[in-house]
Amino acid sequence: MFVLDCSVVMAACLSDEASDYADAVLTSLTHQTARVPALWVYEIGNVLLMAERRKRIQTAQRIQYLNSISSLPIKIAKTPSVSQLGSLVSLSQDLGLSLYDASYLDLAVQEKLPLASLDRRLLEAALKIGVPQYRPLV
Repeated sequence: MFVLDCSVVMAACLSDEASDYADAVLTSLTHQTARVPALWVYEIGNVLLMAERRKRIQTAQRIQYLNSISSLPIKIAKTPSVSQLGSLVSLSQDLGLSLYDASYLDLAVQEKLPLASLDRRLLEAALKIGVPQYRPLV
């Protein structure tokens, strides 16, 4: 099991962001399960919507990608309560990350899981606090 950042899934959907790493991570989902923070659903939807609006993909592709993504073995974490935001904000401030990126890192820390991401800044922050990058075995 590992934490899956939106950047990995989008690299598989958007041809100009293609990545061998993203392909390997997604292939590993044939025998692994990924965890994502609750905001992942909105992030995936927003990236695809923006790609469609910018004519990077067509409506039919967006629909196809969402159908494909929904069939992946991904478990969505519970939405944090407002009272839990303090620790997330602190993590975000300490590492210079957006709250969104910090949510991936926080999930990895809480569940003691590696992080699959293509976001260099997020991976550098993960390394600083001892969260390893996910390395698919495929």
